[in-house]
This record gives sequence, C-alpha cells and structure tokens, in this order.
Amino acid sequence: MFAYILIQVEVGKSSDVSREVGGLRGIVSADTVSGPYDVIAKADAESLDELGKLVVAMIQSVSGVTRTLTCPVIRI
Repeated sequence: MFAYILIQVEVGKSSDVSREVGGLRGIVSADTVSGPYDVIAKADAESLDELGKLVVAMIQSVSGVTRTLTCPVIRI
C-alpha cells in the first residue's frame, strides 16, 4: 500500500528532514514543499501496520520533525 505523509518541521530544518526521510527504507520519495506542511513523503508498505511502524518509529524520530499526517492511497 502507498501513502503520502505530510510532515511539519522546525524552522530551517526542511532540507535536512527531507534528505533523512528520503533515505529511510520504505520511502519512495521525499520532497520539500511550501504551505502548511514542509515535507511530503511517499511511502510504500506491505500493510497498514508496517506503514504505522514506518511513521511512528522512523519518521517521527527524525530530528526536526514536529508533526505528521498520514494519507493512505485508496483505489476507487
């Protein structure tokens, strides 16, 4: 399953967070953006549980991350 993870970061940390998140296993891409979120990452996981572990255990532990919002992709 794919998901987009919207990430808010501390001021001045967008590039560092984007680079570090982009290197995590399970992350397809991570881009710095403007707007209410600072980084948007696309993740690929085998299950919802794996996705949750990726977000909570790995992304939220990256220095500078202050908040995440996970948006699973659905196929209609």
